[in-house]
Amino acid sequence: MINFRYHVVSLTAVFLALAIGLVVGTAALNGPVADSLRENVNGLRKDNSLMRQSVNSMQKQLETEEDFAAEMAQLVLPGKLTGRRVLVLTLPSGRDQAEGVVKMLQTAGADVTGRIDVQDKFVNPDSNNNLLELAVTAARPNSAPTGNLPGNGHGVETSSALLANVLVDRPAGSPPVSDADRRAVLEQYATAGYLTPADRISTAAEAVVMVTGQPYVDKDSAKKDESVVKIAEQFDRAGALVVAGMGSTGGNLVSVVRGDPVLSQTISTVDNANTVQGQLVTSLALAQQLTEKKTGQYGVGDNAAARVPTLPR
Repeated sequence: MINFRYHVVSLTAVFLALAIGLVVGTAALNGPVADSLRENVNGLRKDNSLMRQSVNSMQKQLETEEDFAAEMAQLVLPGKLTGRRVLVLTLPSGRDQAEGVVKMLQTAGADVTGRIDVQDKFVNPDSNNNLLELAVTAARPNSAPTGNLPGNGHGVETSSALLANVLVDRPAGSPPVSDADRRAVLEQYATAGYLTPADRISTAAEAVVMVTGQPYVDKDSAKKDESVVKIAEQFDRAGALVVAGMGSTGGNLVSVVRGDPVLSQTISTVDNANTVQGQLVTSLALAQQLTEKKTGQYGVGDNAAARVPTLPR
């Protein structure tokens, strides 16, 4: 007869057998498994150490290359832009490399008329109507008659046209913009939070370097990137323009210019202006535009025509 005591004994025997099996199995496998795990861990540590050494080596190589480019700039650039008046226009994504770009321009002998930092608010779609109104109220009789401004209802395009008119040389036969009018226009845009003159604009420029970076990625990115292109178009119409960017894919300004058969004929681009090498090439690309009236697409991207422009000796 099977009773409760029989069930207890049976279950006890089963659990005892399991316990003995676990102990025996662990004892049998503990050595090989532990050795295997230890070997894997040691291998991973070695791989990690080798990768760390590789990263450090590449970082050192990059620093060496940038030091070399900085030294070459002292040999290659002097005299290339002597007496040329250049405005530096920066977008938020290009702030980090702007100082390096300015330094190379000055090494080339350029007269940097000033630097203007365009704020995110300028390309925000919500600012469209305010920019249209500001372009009308800020314009001066000799800066840009309102009748000559774009009339398509695009605030960034209209305001960019006005700013280009006061910051870059006027067409032959047009009255020059006075310093007072230039300051008045810039002050209104600065007061409204659309741009920040990093320093006093000394005079009108004959060329512009537009420093930018990666495209926008927020919900309004398409409209903002379109507005960035509008800025470039208006300053390109006013004078020589080089776009100093970072990368040449993803819809940033460099990639848009290179993909446009019209813009690429009048705007030069550099896709690695976040490096010393690219900042050096930016000055050479501008010198090519001003001396030879030629544009080019330079850098390390797949859609770059060359790494550096070829200049006459």
